[in-house]
Amino acid sequence: MNSQRLAGTSALTALAPAVWGSTYLITTEFLPPDRPLLASVVRALPAGLILLLWTRVLPKGIWWWRAVVLGVLNIGAFFYFLFLAAYHLPGGVAALVMSIQPMIVLLLGSVLLKARIQPLHIASCLLAAVGVALLVLQPQAGLDTVGVMAGLLGALSMASGIVLTKRWGRPEGVSLLTFTGWQLTVGGLVLLPITLVGETLPDHLTWGNVGGFAYLSIIGALIAYVLWFRGLSRLPALAASFLSFASPLCATVLGYLFLDQSLRPLQFLGAAAVVGAVVLAQPRKKAPVAPRAEPAASRA
Repeated sequence: MNSQRLAGTSALTALAPAVWGSTYLITTEFLPPDRPLLASVVRALPAGLILLLWTRVLPKGIWWWRAVVLGVLNIGAFFYFLFLAAYHLPGGVAALVMSIQPMIVLLLGSVLLKARIQPLHIASCLLAAVGVALLVLQPQAGLDTVGVMAGLLGALSMASGIVLTKRWGRPEGVSLLTFTGWQLTVGGLVLLPITLVGETLPDHLTWGNVGGFAYLSIIGALIAYVLWFRGLSRLPALAASFLSFASPLCATVLGYLFLDQSLRPLQFLGAAAVVGAVVLAQPRKKAPVAPRAEPAASRA
């Protein structure tokens, strides 16, 4: 893959975490309060069933349990912890907590994918962490124990899903839509009985609630995860995980545009650091090595 195609793949893949960055705004402004399980199920299950009905392909053999594992890590557990963090923390702070994900991918990748940890990767992680901290931490930023723990567990869940997705790949002959549909459906089905037992359903839904749920399911799940798994199949695991920093960037911008949050010079510096870290972590096409010139005596 040449440099131009690599850059295009990275940019298209980054649209997924950028959309996920809007989850915090949608959750606090449009969804019924204190319903993280319901939000997770409605986001995942309809989108997964749509893809299954469209493709009509089910897992076979070993891919039954692999689809369950990936569906729980990438969708079910991740969605629940994401919404729980969004209900308990300001959007930018929740995104900051979850920004530990690339560091977890770096460690897991070295074990499961035999990927070498390079100094550039460590520098990128540190630069991104500092950038996100400058971007979202403000004096009035509220920290909540439940929200922080949810964010950390969400980062661990998604990082594990990324590494295992790269390790197992996609079954031969199975389309990207089918692969995405399996995981969204599994994630929704695993959470459905827990939701029915653990949460009460809202007495009524407003049109704003309906619109928020529809946005999260169609845009935030169906379309975003197709783009995400497409990119994950073409990019190294660590490079893809760094694209998740588009999430706090998007959350901060949306907070400025719609929630009257201010942007300070340090936040612009943080945004530049985040973008720089993402660029550093992306793969590059190696330049071809020029053949060594034959000595003159040998040519003679």
